[in-house]
Amino acid sequence: MINRVILVGRITKDPELKSTQSNVSFVNFTLAVNRQFADQSGERQADFIQCVVWRRQADNLAQYIKKGALLGIEGRIQTRTYEVDGNTRYVTEVVCDSVQFLESRGDNSGNNDEYSQPEPSSNDNDEFYETSKQLAAEEDLPF
Repeated sequence: MINRVILVGRITKDPELKSTQSNVSFVNFTLAVNRQFADQSGERQADFIQCVVWRRQADNLAQYIKKGALLGIEGRIQTRTYEVDGNTRYVTEVVCDSVQFLESRGDNSGNNDEYSQPEPSSNDNDEFYETSKQLAAEEDLPF
């Protein structure tokens, strides 16, 4: 059986570090992943996927990542249930084995919490650089 998930998207809010009763740190977060196509009105849609990351990666995520940051994750889909007021709730989420920060923090804006695109290289007609600028455009944010 294979249960592997690889996603690239933007985190929808600042991560909040939590810990279990046995003092294991974790972060629950939502990753907004754009769909490959536009709907009938021409608007791009996004899927909002629940994720969880544990231990040291959770500590790093909470310390270095802010809302809107581009992340690459690899993990597995897992379901779980819990009871609230006698009702059973079901949760399907991606348990992250690996989280990659795909943007560097921008220090040029004077605000260290803001993410920015890398400085252009000396070769301004580099097609890979131009493509990456288009992929990470701010107007592509689904929130």
